[in-house]
Amino acid sequence: MSRRLDVINLADPEQRPAPVMPSACESHGCSGGPEPIIPPPPSFGEVYVNGVEIEPEAIAREIQHHPAPDAETAWVEAARALAVRELLLQEGRRLSIEPEPETDEAGRREAEDDAMIAAVLDSQVQPAQAGESECRRYYDANVDRFRTPDLFEAAHILLEPEGAAEAAWATSEARARSIIAEIGNDAAKFAAAARAFSSCASKLQDGSLGQISRGELVGSVQAALEQLADGETGSAPVRSPFGWHVLRLHRRIDGRTLGFEAARPRIADMLEARSWSLEAARYVAELARRNRVEGVQIDGASGA
Repeated sequence: MSRRLDVINLADPEQRPAPVMPSACESHGCSGGPEPIIPPPPSFGEVYVNGVEIEPEAIAREIQHHPAPDAETAWVEAARALAVRELLLQEGRRLSIEPEPETDEAGRREAEDDAMIAAVLDSQVQPAQAGESECRRYYDANVDRFRTPDLFEAAHILLEPEGAAEAAWATSEARARSIIAEIGNDAAKFAAAARAFSSCASKLQDGSLGQISRGELVGSVQAALEQLADGETGSAPVRSPFGWHVLRLHRRIDGRTLGFEAARPRIADMLEARSWSLEAARYVAELARRNRVEGVQIDGASGA
């Protein structure tokens, strides 16, 4: 069992949001105005776990990890996270658990408190093991998740208009149609035309876009590409915000579905992680019920 330390959102430990950081532009004041004044973090009350106060300063520091639509929600989420953490630390001491901090590949040693929380959860939370039938049911209901994407080995010639006016676009379109009429479905002629006329850097690779999957191209270009047969050049240019595209589909590579036996280990891991999340949530809620938590509500427990 891997060390799962995110007890902040036990219903889904993978979904803890990352801190919201300012963009490079924002952080350097590129808007031209003065630096914004950031108000101090809010404080909505005192929080205690068995008489131990969760310091307001600690809650203020924790708030950055809980983006929310308003200050009160962010404060509540931060306070709840620290209350759960304190509960688990107190329970570890009550159980006389000796934490064993781990060291990562860079030689950084795990914090004692994190090691204690991990040890408590590992000893007290037992996820259900996913059996063959359960894995099979999940696979059958979600078989599309185990299919590799279709790939399109494609190339294009991009004709950029010399200006934004429609007349410039019309001129580029006429050039594109002339190229199509000249090259037909001849791969060698397409490559030569790409090198000679394309405005895209792909001209250096005879217009090749490599193997692309759905979602990587502008919608109009993708839609037109999917209408082509292997080895076919489009009979009409396709417009995008970048210009007119002459398209060629070298070949389509259909995705394949991973068989159940190959997918089973991944499914079992996922179901076990889901079970761990549910059992950990129940455990923390029960722990909160057996202890005195004031100032914040922990899911499933009665707080003051």
